[in-house]
Amino acid sequence: MDLGLGGRRFLLTGASRGLGLATAQALVADGARVLISSRDAYSVSAAVEALGAHATGVAADLADPLAAGTLVAEALGQLGGVDGALVSVGGPPPGSVLDVGEDAWRVGVESVLFGPLRLVRALVPHLSEGAAIGFVLSTSVRQPIGGLAVSNGLRPGLAMTAKALADELGPRGIRVFGLLPGTIATDRITEIEVASGDPAAARARTEAAVPLGRVGRPEEFGRVAAFALSPAASYLTGTMLTVDGGATRAL
Repeated sequence: MDLGLGGRRFLLTGASRGLGLATAQALVADGARVLISSRDAYSVSAAVEALGAHATGVAADLADPLAAGTLVAEALGQLGGVDGALVSVGGPPPGSVLDVGEDAWRVGVESVLFGPLRLVRALVPHLSEGAAIGFVLSTSVRQPIGGLAVSNGLRPGLAMTAKALADELGPRGIRVFGLLPGTIATDRITEIEVASGDPAAARARTEAAVPLGRVGRPEEFGRVAAFALSPAASYLTGTMLTVDGGATRAL
């Protein structure tokens, strides 16, 4: 299938590694140009080098109120325009509802909610018909994940915000959707497994609950994200796509 990505331009946040980088790789492989960002300048540089000539990057932290304007300006300047965006932020720290302090919740609101919202507000005036905005969320949108209280509380709110944005931007021909990754073999998952105290047991429990019997690979997520961002998915909007090997029990 020709996804129609040749020559299209995408801004991806949280994309120097993990799911964002896997998406950037899939987009570039199909002929798109990308601007990637993350908080770590070294990681951004390494990712850009690995992606090749169709990629550029900038260090930015979405929790910083000035980051949205910087990212949009860089995308317009380096890409000449933007045809879509994949908005991802680092996961909040683990912990239970009763154990996580208020400061962690405040930091989570800044990064998980306000950061993406600021970026979308800055970006939308520069988007035209056919553009797409994807939010990398979590299966915690549909069912809570043990030990991730802040994510469980905030991701569903961002998902509903994405749904509302799809309604608001639909008349302009701009699509909005969410992606709900399950357990994918990224550094973030490794951190969660280590925090459990027994990483091997945590991985075994996860795999036992996945109908496909294994955790996902980043490239498996990246290909889904690239399709959803592409013109080939031109009638897909306002929906949440679960990429979890069948682990989520909710519809």
